[in-house]
Amino acid sequence: MPRSSTGPAVAVLTAAALGVVGFLGYQAAATAPDHPTQARPGSHSAQHKKKDKDQAGSKQKPTVLPAGSGTGVRVVYAVGDRRVWLVGADGKATHTFAVGPSPASPDPGTYAVTSRNKGGVGSDGVQVEHVVVFHSQGGVVFGFSAAVDGSMPDPNARKRTGAVRESRADGAAMWEFAQVDTKVVVIP
Repeated sequence: MPRSSTGPAVAVLTAAALGVVGFLGYQAAATAPDHPTQARPGSHSAQHKKKDKDQAGSKQKPTVLPAGSGTGVRVVYAVGDRRVWLVGADGKATHTFAVGPSPASPDPGTYAVTSRNKGGVGSDGVQVEHVVVFHSQGGVVFGFSAAVDGSMPDPNARKRTGAVRESRADGAAMWEFAQVDTKVVVIP
């Protein structure tokens, strides 16, 4: 039976391909940011920082309760401003704070708190507390929570999660305020 000469050629091509893949992996690791949630040019975080600078010259303070955000006792979540207001029966905000959104955001609309959980593991694998769920859309569950380690979700992550993260202190305030059936108004 004649011997094939393709064996050595395949071995050389395989070794070359592995070398190229290894080199590309090294280059990618060398140019990656030290922290995955660092703002990169063109990223959601970088665009948000630019928006903050643009709003700095605006007359309206970002902590002012937005007009057209509903009436009565409610939680108002402004997706674009990354801010939440807890609003009492008198229509005045009793507490407002910045939040860290996940890659997925709920559509604007009026929802209600459907469940609460004192603690557990978030859909991003982080230990969380004071979970307040208000909506589910396209297989993504949206809710407010505080990471026990104080971390915020990566808005550029590939996995679509609906966590809206708060600091632990703000998470405790949300937990006290938002009982089941409390209205949650989501605005752009």
